[in-house]
Amino acid sequence: MPPLSASSPASSSPLPPDAVVRALRAAGCVFAEDEARLILAAARTPDELAAMVDRRVTGLPLELVLGWAEFRGLRITVEPGVFVPRRRTEFLVEQALAHASGASVVVDLCCGSGAVGAALAAAVGPVELHSADIDPAAVRCARRNVTAFGGQVHQGDLFGALPDGLRGRVDLLTANVPYVPTGEVALLPPEARDHEPHVALDGGPDGLDVLRRVAAEAPRWLAPGGCLLVETSERQARKAVEAFTGSGLSARLAFSDEPHAHVVIGFHQAPSTAG
Repeated sequence: MPPLSASSPASSSPLPPDAVVRALRAAGCVFAEDEARLILAAARTPDELAAMVDRRVTGLPLELVLGWAEFRGLRITVEPGVFVPRRRTEFLVEQALAHASGASVVVDLCCGSGAVGAALAAAVGPVELHSADIDPAAVRCARRNVTAFGGQVHQGDLFGALPDGLRGRVDLLTANVPYVPTGEVALLPPEARDHEPHVALDGGPDGLDVLRRVAAEAPRWLAPGGCLLVETSERQARKAVEAFTGSGLSARLAFSDEPHAHVVIGFHQAPSTAG
């Protein structure tokens, strides 16, 4: 079905809901009815509706068409060129919350839109929240989501983005690092491959380059008893756990079957006081 351009007759009168569904279904949208409902609710004018349908039909991810993604009950603002938070990453947040009792300092690296930090702050309550990303577009977007919870967003390469005053103080450290092997980025669905920054997807030859860097430096930033949580894949899980233990963290793997999510959890043990 050809795009419904804003200059077409559909732009001068409301596009019928069934026409939106047909256009999305013809473009290969599996959940055409659900997507149509969201687009119809978001469009403020017939012209805007036609433009939104056009963008979706030509392959723009639904979240970027709408301008937001749902994540743990929050509407997270997303913008073109920014990694769209995945529903499976909600499992990372759930695991972090299981270890959040008493946490006062929370850091989210590779924050993208800021979804993980925002969700943690929304659930935990007042905390000192710092989010960081190397991508300027992500930082701009994250500020729109994180500052609502009193958080700060920093730009830079992993821990290099953070204030030095956080060293040894972080109770909860999350990092949804890129973990797609370089050679497999081209095999990703077009919505990710063509519309999301490769820096948020490409994890190096085996997909674990960034994870290893985070695990290696985390003990210098975690408070005694602090916790590091990183999302990974099933086939990378063993090596990811080894990266954690190799850095001195006590590590275990958490798995959720329904979203098929894997999270490595590492604990920074308090120094022994035995004499």
